[in-house]
Amino acid sequence: MKTDSLFYQIFLRFPDSFFDLIGQPQPVSANYQFTSQEVKQLSFRLDGLFMPLREDSQQPLYLVEVQFQPDDTLYYRLFAELFLFLKQYQPPHPWQIVVIYPHR
Repeated sequence: MKTDSLFYQIFLRFPDSFFDLIGQPQPVSANYQFTSQEVKQLSFRLDGLFMPLREDSQQPLYLVEVQFQPDDTLYYRLFAELFLFLKQYQPPHPWQIVVIYPHR
């Protein structure tokens, strides 16, 4: 935590230092404002999950999303669900997402 607050103060006072670290030219920093923002965790329920029966299997787990309604935020939500699932359960398998639509 101390390292985070140290870098927060550095980036707050010297925003050019961040852009130096990532190899961007100095004038770029004038287009940004540095801040810290709280991210609240929502509850998600996955539509479906096919998990391999054996933990040592290299078969992928499949996260299934059935999407028959228009949803402009589908991919934002889907990746939020996926990464929250991966963080909480840390499955040993590779993964794939399958979205089922009503039409090709």
